[in-house]
Amino acid sequence: MPLNRRDMLAGLGAIGLASGLPLYAFPQTNARIVVIGGGFGGTSAARTLKRLLPNASIALIEPKATYVTCPFSNVEIGKLGSLTPISFSYTALEAEGIKVHQAEATSVDPIRQTVQITGGETLAYDRLILSPGIDFRANAIDGYDLQDAPNRMPHAWKAGDQTRLLMRQLREMEDGGLFVMSVPPAPYRCPPGPYERASLIAHYFKTQKPRSKVLILDGKDQFSKMPLFQEAWKEHYPDHLEWRSATDDGRVSKVDIQNLTLSTDFEDIQADVANVIPPQKAGTIAERASVTDSTGWCPIDALSFASTLQPNIHVIGDATIAAPMPKSAFSANLQGKICAHAIARILAGKEPIATTLANTCYSFTTPDEAVSIVGVYSNSDSRLSSIPGAGGLSPLAADKSIRYAEARQAKIWYDAITTEAFG
Repeated sequence: MPLNRRDMLAGLGAIGLASGLPLYAFPQTNARIVVIGGGFGGTSAARTLKRLLPNASIALIEPKATYVTCPFSNVEIGKLGSLTPISFSYTALEAEGIKVHQAEATSVDPIRQTVQITGGETLAYDRLILSPGIDFRANAIDGYDLQDAPNRMPHAWKAGDQTRLLMRQLREMEDGGLFVMSVPPAPYRCPPGPYERASLIAHYFKTQKPRSKVLILDGKDQFSKMPLFQEAWKEHYPDHLEWRSATDDGRVSKVDIQNLTLSTDFEDIQADVANVIPPQKAGTIAERASVTDSTGWCPIDALSFASTLQPNIHVIGDATIAAPMPKSAFSANLQGKICAHAIARILAGKEPIATTLANTCYSFTTPDEAVSIVGVYSNSDSRLSSIPGAGGLSPLAADKSIRYAEARQAKIWYDAITTEAFG
């Protein structure tokens, strides 16, 4: 397939050139910079800062020794595979001189500019970057308590143990069973993620348990890449996948975790496996740092990703209010690098500069076919806005070679972004 505008933007974004940031030799500093969160945003910010400011003290706080990525976790779920190919350590970051604390950040004091971590240690900072990802809203769904419900109705929206549990339940489900997925209203992490997961599980049922079915109960009437997914479902899974919109009685208001029942306004649905993705908010440490507003998310100045609520704190990734830029690994990775450049400029006595940002999101509709969406954004007035005429969707009714090519591109992108984040 010939190289087009979408391919060029995707490639540029994956290696970090889409931001248009000039390269400077920054004055060296012994500044103390603490990063909370070892996902795509936090690792990208920490590694970029260490390269820009090699004399600075860079500390990364992350409780997990091994990070399991949400990108490509649906691929593993769909084939009941292994998490090994999507698991990464922090060895490369430590080798670069970044101090990795395998601990949880328990509190932030914005006045004293300190972070308390498990084990009792206190870290002082000159600049703090929060990349805390998402947490779930308590009591958002009647009956879905965050303590016990995920053990019966896994969300698998934080990759790792929940992913393994969902795969085990699918493996043990008898042919002829019903898999029910509950999708929350926006905003949430990875807008097209639920529909990719449903597609790949439907493929598993079609090939391995042909009497089984996927039912999506959605809290929305529209979703990302909707025409592309619906085209794929009609072609590949007409007998194995059903989607119900919010106005078609798809909104789940109550669950019974013991009986695996999901209730809408007019129906109680018995599942054999239930995948309930709850409504979300910024990771808990963001609230403790007083950088969340009444929405539960973090308002930021898009030039530097500085919190608008607390000085000397920056927020990147899923936790931010950054619409129209989606909550995705691609976004977090690029935001981490832009934030790092902005901090280096601030510490050098310079103002942050406007940039162009991009996001490319691939979704698999079968194990061998994928579709994508590209967005291009400006932050020239300290907020993010879409650039008219830039980006776009994969074509509808495309030749199969395009879908296969996008699947290959997705794998190339994943290799690039994980190498960039984790080394």
